[in-house]
Amino acid sequence: MSETNQTAAQRLVGDFAPKLATLTDDVLFGDVWARPELSPRDRSLITVASLITSGSTEQLRGHLARAKENGLTETELKESIIHLAFYAGWPKAMSAVTVAKEVFAG
Repeated sequence: MSETNQTAAQRLVGDFAPKLATLTDDVLFGDVWARPELSPRDRSLITVASLITSGSTEQLRGHLARAKENGLTETELKESIIHLAFYAGWPKAMSAVTVAKEVFAG
């Protein structure tokens, strides 16, 4: 499979952990994200909040972009980060704002 036909997970970890890439594609994004009980917008907001509270800024980059694609505005995402500062901790919010600033600028 050429790199242009690969999923993001395959490009990121497929050569090192192909099973993780398959689970990401088939289960996480192929099943969990496709379930109709929550909208993609809601799933994005939950995911962004979870990544912020866990300090997972590397994964946050892609999910902030996905959140915008799923209908969340930059203002809503910034407000979410501000709100989480009081629940997740100031350093995590400051790190998330730094990532968001980079993502929104690009």
